[in-house]
Amino acid sequence: MKKADIPLFFATLQAANPEPRTELEYTTPFELLAAVLLSAQATDVGVNKATRRLYPVANTPQAILDLGVEGLESYIKTIGLYRSKAKHLIETCRMLVELHGGEVPQTRAELEALPGVGRKTANVVLNVAFGHETIAVDTHIFRIGNRTGLAPGKTPLDVELKLEKRIPPEYRLHAHHWLILHGRYVCVARKPRCWECAVATFCAFKPKTPAPKSA
Repeated sequence: MKKADIPLFFATLQAANPEPRTELEYTTPFELLAAVLLSAQATDVGVNKATRRLYPVANTPQAILDLGVEGLESYIKTIGLYRSKAKHLIETCRMLVELHGGEVPQTRAELEALPGVGRKTANVVLNVAFGHETIAVDTHIFRIGNRTGLAPGKTPLDVELKLEKRIPPEYRLHAHHWLILHGRYVCVARKPRCWECAVATFCAFKPKTPAPKSA
C-alpha cells in the first residue's frame, strides 16, 4: 500500500464507523480481561453467551477465585479449551488479588506476567480498557496487514511494529477495531468480499474477488 494512501484508507474506515467498539461484552477492565482471555480460539459470540451467565454471579477476581476451577468450568464449558482457560483465569485472579489489590494493571509487562495473557491480550486490554494506542494483531489484522500491503510481516509482532510506524497518529486509537472488524466481515480469509469493500481502491491485493452473480 502506498504511504500516501494510508490516511485515506483509515479516513474511509473512520467515516463508516466513527466510534468502533469491541464485540466482547464487559463493564469493567477485569470483565474485559477475563473475556479476552476466554476468547482465544473462540468467537466473541460464544464468549458473550458464557459471560452473561458468569458475570452476574462472579465478575471480580476474588469472586471468581471463590468459585474455584470446577465452579468456573461449569459456567464456561461451552467455550473451546475451557479447562485450560479456567485454570489460567483462576491463577490470573489469584495474582490480581495478591499482587495488584484486585485491580487490572495498566502496563504491558504486568499484564503479560498474568497466566494465559500474551502480548495480543495485553494490547487489547490496554487499548480498550485504558485508551492506549496499542495494536493487538490477531489472525484478522495479520491477514489484512499482509494482504493489503498496509503492514507486511512474517510474524504478528512484525505486523504490529509496522502498523505502529505506518498508521497516522490521529487514527491509532481506533485502528485495532477498524482492522479487526474489516477482517471479520469484509476482508475475510478465504474469499474477501472485495466487491463491497470501501477501501478496495487503496488495497494492493490482486486480483480482487469478483462479485458473485447473485450480488
